[in-house]
Amino acid sequence: MRSGMDTLRVSRPVVRLAISGIALGFSAMIISVAIVKGFKQEIREKVIGFSAHVQISKFDANQSFESSPIEFNTANLSSIAKLEGVRHVQAFATKAGIVRKGSEIEGVIAKGVDSGYDWSFFRKSLRAGAIPVYANSSRSSDILISTVLARKLNLNVSDSLVTYFVQQPPRARKFKIVGIYETGLEEFDEKFVFCDLAQIRKLNDWNDSTIGGLEVQLSDFDALDEAAPRIYATTGSDLDVRTIREMYPQIFDWLGLQDINAVVIIILMIIVAGINMIAALLVLILERVGTIGTLKAIGASDASVRNIFLRIAALLISRGLFWGNVVGIGICLLQHYFHWIRLDQDSYYIAYVPIRLLPLDLLWMNLGTLLVCTMMMLVPTLLVTRIRPVRALRFR
Repeated sequence: MRSGMDTLRVSRPVVRLAISGIALGFSAMIISVAIVKGFKQEIREKVIGFSAHVQISKFDANQSFESSPIEFNTANLSSIAKLEGVRHVQAFATKAGIVRKGSEIEGVIAKGVDSGYDWSFFRKSLRAGAIPVYANSSRSSDILISTVLARKLNLNVSDSLVTYFVQQPPRARKFKIVGIYETGLEEFDEKFVFCDLAQIRKLNDWNDSTIGGLEVQLSDFDALDEAAPRIYATTGSDLDVRTIREMYPQIFDWLGLQDINAVVIIILMIIVAGINMIAALLVLILERVGTIGTLKAIGASDASVRNIFLRIAALLISRGLFWGNVVGIGICLLQHYFHWIRLDQDSYYIAYVPIRLLPLDLLWMNLGTLLVCTMMMLVPTLLVTRIRPVRALRFR
């Protein structure tokens, strides 16, 4: 009796430790996957905010920041807008320039947009002033710049900004700063300023129907590869259709590598959880040697006894997963709504740890962990087959 009680004292803490290990490991798994997915989504949306999902431009060998002119009317635009999965279509044109204030100069890309431009991304990124409002009937001198450019040139809202455009003949324009934005993507922020498309047309001597290209925003990023061919089919052979992945392959290749980190963490956490449960199950089997001997003596097969311990292991794993879900989802929700873990935006492009937690991801992680860990329990239950009833009954 004393031996049984001593064994029980050993098994309880071991089992509790195993459940705690599974809970902590699974919560770390949830948090890691949510952070990786959140980080990828935030960076992806910022890049898309500057260039949309798909761009239509002139098909030529021009690799500069100067847009080649294309003729587009409202009929062409509406035919693209009606395609499945297309959320918005907007015209644009870009032109390289140099901005100057005092002795300080910086190179920029002036992106001309019109009244149909979707400013939702930049409204969220606005740090001072207001979003410019452009009317198709007049030419505005309002301009939107980034905090990076504002700091370098010591500029503020309502200041004037002279921009020089290198062309023949050289031309200059005096703009008024109406807003300052900050996205955290410094390599984009330091380049792009936003002005009226009519200003680009005037500088290039274009007519009112000439643009540099079209940006197509989709409802779902995952439909990008299917939408691009449909968009291309509606355009002429002299036009080039490029997806955001094709425009910035190095960024999206880097984001793709983040998935490897999540996979490695998931594998390691499952292995740790499995080892914890193997240790706990071995202790439980050794504690019940006498009971196993009795069951075998009355005719129970090895398979039936193993199934009993597999069910016990599955129950313990489920308890660990339950508490892992509670802790992991709780931390993710706190971070999602309160942003209590902050980041250095200059290093990580984001001011806080982003979270993206999908129900389907949770389902697969729970089912996958339960299945793999339960299968790992087949190894320690082999010990049951080596227990002989005659010897085992001596332990009762």
